[in-house]
Amino acid sequence: MPPRPPRPSRHWQSKRRTQRGYAARGETRRGAPGDAAILYGWHTVTAALNNPARRIRRLLATENAVRRLTDEGITLPVTPELVRPDALAAQLTPDAVHQGLLAEADPLSAPAIEELPDDGIVLVLDQITDPHNVGAILRTAAAFAVGAIVTTARHGPDATGVLAKSASGALELVPIVLVQNLARALAALKARGFFLVGLDSAAPDDLAALDLHAPLALVLGAEGKGLRQLTGATCDRLARLALPGAIKSLNVSNAAALALYIARRAIS
Repeated sequence: MPPRPPRPSRHWQSKRRTQRGYAARGETRRGAPGDAAILYGWHTVTAALNNPARRIRRLLATENAVRRLTDEGITLPVTPELVRPDALAAQLTPDAVHQGLLAEADPLSAPAIEELPDDGIVLVLDQITDPHNVGAILRTAAAFAVGAIVTTARHGPDATGVLAKSASGALELVPIVLVQNLARALAALKARGFFLVGLDSAAPDDLAALDLHAPLALVLGAEGKGLRQLTGATCDRLARLALPGAIKSLNVSNAAALALYIARRAIS
């Protein structure tokens, strides 16, 4: 017979009162002592469970989710606390799809700029703050074997909550390198031999026409604002995505996907 699911946690209600939910967006603040990464959704949580580098603090699961975890033979590093679906939903935004799973975990450690692999592609994000966009970029980065994503500790979303859900497990695959000063980080990449190409819809050069080579850093700016002046000035080249239609700019996550496709074909 399959193992019986765990009994509902008696501590759940009291913890709910003290936690006051997982913040308005299902996220925690970066950098505060004791902060946990809040992960929810099937792909997000199971990817974290399968990642030996991720330490899970708590796992909250519905009865159906526990049964599915057992059926799929997923090893659980902690005993799950059985909760009702509405108890999970109460901790998240109304549009959050938790699929019966929510985990509290330690944030993942990240390499320094000097430790990044210098034989492929990294993405650099210049003040892209929307967690949905950054999560989608992470998922695309994992698909194109990007070595890392470099972004600033400020003016960027936390690697938790909405971002983790949007990344659909890619948060466990692509390290996020947090830096204090993006211009200095770009200079450090350049000193290591990276070719820095900033995406700018007004640039004269077509990205596909450039002589791209590894190691390559593609630099993307926030929607609307684009690259900041110092960021653009630090890049070796600025390039645009040559689009044949009337609209000449894309959502930043779509632009990242197209740019990575062009870059990967060029350097492979």
